[in-house]
Amino acid sequence: MVPAEHKKALSEKLRQEFKFFKTLTDDELMAFLAFCESRQVEAGGTLWTEGDPDNYAAFIIEGRLGIKKKTGFEGKHMIVGTFDRGTVVGELCLLTDKPRSVTAVVLESVDVVSLSSGSFERLITEHPLLGLKLLKHIFIITSKRLSGSYERIASIF
Repeated sequence: MVPAEHKKALSEKLRQEFKFFKTLTDDELMAFLAFCESRQVEAGGTLWTEGDPDNYAAFIIEGRLGIKKKTGFEGKHMIVGTFDRGTVVGELCLLTDKPRSVTAVVLESVDVVSLSSGSFERLITEHPLLGLKLLKHIFIITSKRLSGSYERIASIF
């Protein structure tokens, strides 16, 4: 969990980078952070690998990630997206128990706040309104990304 002495600084960074966190009260944001972990990963590192069983979302406070997918060619991957600060990645893993479908590589050193699926379930139980707000945010993000994917696919043809 995020140490108490870091919560205030993290809450300020989250509000700077994410519109969603600006909508939360101070108490809601502190409650959210009570279920999270903070971590830093250097450029060249990996947050998770395709097939990993871990389930957590990562809110990028600083840095840049590349999301890559295995191809049909042995040992070959394709970058399918890049994500900068102010973006959440891995959010669908909060809702499923399936292994990771992509690999998240660190292109520029990142600071992230992560929320595991187990912590998310506890958050929903202990703070249902906050959990509902977060779910709505996740659905909005997923919807926008899916619409963007449709547009990119359609532009190919």
